Amino acid sequence: MLTAGVLIGLSVLMHVIWNLLARHVAARCNYLWWGLLVHLVLLGPVGAYGLWQDAHWSWTLLAATVVTMLMNSLYFIGLREAYVRAPATYVYPLARSSPLLILLWEWLLWSSQPGKLALLGLLISVVGLWLLGNTARSHAATRSALPWVGLAALATSLYSLSDKVAVSALPSLPALLGFVSLGYLASFVALSWMNYRQTANIVPTCRPEWRYLLPGGLFIGTAYALVIQSMQYLPAAYVVAFTNTGIVLASLLAMLVLKEKEAWQQRLLAAGLIALGLLVLGVAQYAPSHVVNALLLLKVG
Repeated sequence: MLTAGVLIGLSVLMHVIWNLLARHVAARCNYLWWGLLVHLVLLGPVGAYGLWQDAHWSWTLLAATVVTMLMNSLYFIGLREAYVRAPATYVYPLARSSPLLILLWEWLLWSSQPGKLALLGLLISVVGLWLLGNTARSHAATRSALPWVGLAALATSLYSLSDKVAVSALPSLPALLGFVSLGYLASFVALSWMNYRQTANIVPTCRPEWRYLLPGGLFIGTAYALVIQSMQYLPAAYVVAFTNTGIVLASLLAMLVLKEKEAWQQRLLAAGLIALGLLVLGVAQYAPSHVVNALLLLKVG
């Protein structure tokens, strides 16, 4: 499916840029809060028009929208609280190991099971994610972040399912942006409430520079919309797994361009495992069935 590959590739590129921009913003500026605000101001009206004109509304789409709004909010809350307690290099890879949870929910709800080679690819990539996260275990208080990381991973798995359910009723990019904007509106309210609860102020103490904020705000929701669109062609677990290509690219750029040398051997090994797992998953998804069967026989032999 060339279309799915293009959509995921564009999403990954935007996501990598977002993460690299975030590295230049002080934590107290709350880049995520500002990014959601910019998305809602600039792309929210486009999304509202798309939902009004293009979306095929039904009780199913309404239920999926509500679930995505709730789970998006829990995801951002979990991610924010985890980042307070541990570095992003620990939190984000572990939070992105949600494809295994998605497989579990798909099996429980719809008796859907992946092929053996696809499951092997997902397992290899998740091991790579865990190995990458554990490069930061030397930092204090990482254990206290685990419940919040778990919340973020759980929320990701659940909103990925509701996204998959909704995508067939969202035939255009503006409609997808509207669906994303509703989730981000709920998340923005949740993060604003957390700001007020923790600091007695809704607005963070500083604003990122516009050169970091504007592209970040444009990319954060557009990348997510492209991910949902690609779910027309692939299972949700596969889409979420393939988007982890961005973690591989971000890790390599951090080591090669930003000259980050901490635990570089383990990080390189982890990136290689993630890439290998996604390659195996890609072979399982796109290769002719006789090729997959031959690989499985070779493995058994």
